[in-house]
Amino acid sequence: MGQIDVKELYEWCKVPASELSAHPKKRIPLRIVNDSAAMGMLMARDFADDIKRANEEDRPFRAIVPCGPKAWYEPFVRIVNKERISLARMTVFHMDECLDWQGRELHPGDPYNFRAFMEKHFYGGIDSELAVPEEQRYFPLPSAIETIKGKIAAAPIDLTLGGWGQDGHLAYNQARRNHYSAITVEQLRSSEIRVQDNNADTIIALAQRTYGGAYQFVPPMSITLGMKECLSARKVRIYSDTGAWKQTALRVALFAEETAEYPMTLLQSHPDVLITATVETATHPISEHPEWAFNGVNG
Repeated sequence: MGQIDVKELYEWCKVPASELSAHPKKRIPLRIVNDSAAMGMLMARDFADDIKRANEEDRPFRAIVPCGPKAWYEPFVRIVNKERISLARMTVFHMDECLDWQGRELHPGDPYNFRAFMEKHFYGGIDSELAVPEEQRYFPLPSAIETIKGKIAAAPIDLTLGGWGQDGHLAYNQARRNHYSAITVEQLRSSEIRVQDNNADTIIALAQRTYGGAYQFVPPMSITLGMKECLSARKVRIYSDTGAWKQTALRVALFAEETAEYPMTLLQSHPDVLITATVETATHPISEHPEWAFNGVNG
């Protein structure tokens, strides 16, 4: 599929949130929760239960884990410590990382240094006797691309956790906007871990979200696991509680055909995927304003 047709987009966006989960034209399963706290607890519980099940079955557990959404870290740490869930046999492949304009790691105090955040909020609170061994934590860095690629390919991935971006990017698999090197859906599907420039719309969205619009502080580059790695997991679970930033991408993922314009649509081809969104994220302003009319669309 090529670029999204705006008339179709209007039809998808006008569907009330209350009708999304059971909509007959929905291409991906969806569950809606009340708010960020409910979503974070559900995400933490789902993840912890998967690890517990692997421990009970005496098998290792391999997961691709994001830095965000952020509501699940505190309940996950609390569940693991309280229920004494060992993470000793878990291997974690971190989804992505931000880089400066020269492709270097960010300062540890930078809010977009994902490794620093995860070491504090994901690993830091876990009791030491339960923790993921340091040699089983793989953070994406340009110097580690071949190592990570090989480790992921060595055995099946059990779970990919994640969120999505304003353009439906999963990990940092952004819509490729370079008109001189456009890619097809199949090229996107087979994409692997790589370093890339961040899109202008990603930079603007992050600037608005974090820095009051000061785009000058947003990392201009990133390294990401590719769609090939993310979709290789036996199970994919995607969550979002960030509202307006994600509303249109959700509608496209649910109703559009697969398109490189919104990478999240490739989830449709996965055999075990579930999207979880808060009510705010599932609600679209067009659905609340049926009186709105657009030239050439519905007017």
